[in-house]
Amino acid sequence: MPDRIYGVRHHGPGSARALLRELDAHPPEVLLIEGPPEADDLVRWAGEEGMEPPVALLGYAVDDPGQAAFWPFAVFSPEWQAIRWAVRRGVRVRFFDLPYAYRTAPPPPSSTAAATSPGGEKEPTAGGEPEPGRPVDPIGELAAAAGYDDPERWWEDVVEHRGVPVFAAIAEAMAAIRETAPEDPGDLLREAYMRSVLREERRRHTEIAVVCGAWHVPALLRAVPVKDDTALLRGRRRGRVAFTWVPWTYGRLASWSGYGAGVRSPGWYHHLFTAGDDVVTRWLVDAARVLRAEGVPTSSAHVIEAVRLAEALATLRDRPLAGLAEVTEAAEAVMCDGEPLRAALIARRLVVGERLGAVPDGVPGVPLARDLAARQRSLRLKPEAAERTVDLDLRQETDLRRSRLLHRLRVLGVPWGERRAGRGTGTFREQWLLAWQPEFAVRLVEGGMWGTTVASAATARITRRAADAASLAEVTELVEVCLLAGLAGAYPPVLAALDTRAALDTDVHHLMAAIPALARTLRYGDVRRTDLDGLSTVTMGLLDRVCAALPSAAGSLSDEAARRLRDGMDGVHRAVGLLGAGPARERWMTTIENVAVRPGLHGLAAGRLTRLLLDAGRLDGPEARRRLRLPLTVGTPPAHAAAWVEGFLAGGGLLLVHDEALFALVDDWLADIPAEVFDSVLPLLRRTFGGFDAGERRAVGERVAGRRIGPGPVVAPLDATRAAQPLPVLSALLGRPLTSTAESGTR
Repeated sequence: MPDRIYGVRHHGPGSARALLRELDAHPPEVLLIEGPPEADDLVRWAGEEGMEPPVALLGYAVDDPGQAAFWPFAVFSPEWQAIRWAVRRGVRVRFFDLPYAYRTAPPPPSSTAAATSPGGEKEPTAGGEPEPGRPVDPIGELAAAAGYDDPERWWEDVVEHRGVPVFAAIAEAMAAIRETAPEDPGDLLREAYMRSVLREERRRHTEIAVVCGAWHVPALLRAVPVKDDTALLRGRRRGRVAFTWVPWTYGRLASWSGYGAGVRSPGWYHHLFTAGDDVVTRWLVDAARVLRAEGVPTSSAHVIEAVRLAEALATLRDRPLAGLAEVTEAAEAVMCDGEPLRAALIARRLVVGERLGAVPDGVPGVPLARDLAARQRSLRLKPEAAERTVDLDLRQETDLRRSRLLHRLRVLGVPWGERRAGRGTGTFREQWLLAWQPEFAVRLVEGGMWGTTVASAATARITRRAADAASLAEVTELVEVCLLAGLAGAYPPVLAALDTRAALDTDVHHLMAAIPALARTLRYGDVRRTDLDGLSTVTMGLLDRVCAALPSAAGSLSDEAARRLRDGMDGVHRAVGLLGAGPARERWMTTIENVAVRPGLHGLAAGRLTRLLLDAGRLDGPEARRRLRLPLTVGTPPAHAAAWVEGFLAGGGLLLVHDEALFALVDDWLADIPAEVFDSVLPLLRRTFGGFDAGERRAVGERVAGRRIGPGPVVAPLDATRAAQPLPVLSALLGRPLTSTAESGTR
């Protein structure tokens, strides 16, 4: 009995339906499927409850987990349906593609770097799709021969919409293409291995079914001497590899994601395979549901008219059934009112889809991945492909544990969640944007070298980073990470590294940069219930060293150095404010009081320190006005005056608008500038106020003009003449005479 070789298109629903009919009509004794043979033991999981496609086989090098590859399967993939068919009937399944171990093997000593094997999170392609290195696109060639300019549309018309067994015709067409196309060395090697497995199975069985990419069918039917295949495979080295099942997404299955065997519209193909007979109607009903969920009014009448339009377009174009192009155009015209953004929403939610698969709990995998799955279940934090926002209240135990898990994963290089802007550690709340990506499975494999649980792996990773840190700033960042992630085990070694680095670092800028993160940790550690013994001593020691070094560091500054010093002082000042009143605050305020009056201090630093002292209540109004006038005295360089004013008014214009005392102080200062000096001062003011946002400048101008933005409205004097001008029109509208005399009280 000759072998039954079914050439399919990877992820083709029409191929999947036709393949199932063939398998039911001619059940084999063994089923050979294009795929990595190292994953044969994982086939049985395809029939387990909890295995929900899209899923993928993940293969990785044991000695280098970063060298990994995926073999994705969707519910409409012919290979997936064939595996499920075989598992349900007890038919043995064997993957017979070239072993992945060949790709991960270290190159022989004589080889060059250019000969290294492919890998690194690439998805191998299958079916009749173009691959990197493959000289032609076979589907594109067949479409062009049939007069189609779109290969996807040709495949839909010939296979997906008809569902007829076309395996023989596709094989014949592929043979014709391969006769003239140059051969790819990678394909030749793979096909030699496939033939060797096929020969082996022929010695055991008579009923053999083969499911592979249509491109490979001519090579499997070709009579090739055994010695030729043996010679091609001889001497190949193997690496150590491991395999597991991981969830996949339709977004990563799409061809635009870079996946060579992908399809442009996995969501549409899923619909074609699962919707039954009412493909067009059900699709447009789903499209209406998507639009309604976004607040777009879409009625049943819209759906009915869109169905009619899609079917009419298919008839005009002589297509057997309305395809994706027709339903998309109909939806955009009827349901989206021609708005591209609404059509793009349907494309993202339906055409591509946001489906994320799932694998059973018992699937073999690295312990770290199993621990993460257990944490996700216990915290009710389900991984999803679609982006979603999660608000966490750190006073709640469950939300606190969720926050720690997300921070720990980021330590391991798994950014499942991204902290939203504007949410700092200084509140009881955090906001996260969550989106699970399939490649995180590889990151978990790599993270497995640090530990078997998320907590232990993150602790080990932080400890190593602290030991390897080259600067004080790196260690202080890790202290805050320990707080956010709740890594109590990493805290002692990180604190020891901080103490060591702080003792060795003499740069005052480095010391100032370290204090804000430490102050935040001290201030908000109680929110996360973290033991912070020892950190206060280190922080106060750093502050003492900054206070001692600041006077000498503030002398003879260039403009760039002055800006760096100003930023550092601002950070320390905010950090001291977090620590509250006490000896530390008093020591800092005394230091900047002494530095602010030093002769020769750069204008930017002098102005900024004056402002900090004023805001802290350490300067009274008269002294502040005196210091404001100093930059405008005769003999002061214009650049120094400009820098002084810039430093004093730094921080944005809104504070100037809403702070009554500050506004009055600056306003009085401007009013006291002598007329003969004002022209020289004006460019300095323009430079300072030019740094404000346009809205802030407008608000300051309105405040100066009398249209007060803050509390206490200013009432301008009433102009009786202007007020009387609209009275004739108002009298006509109201039907009674109006007067503007003050005695009548009319306005």
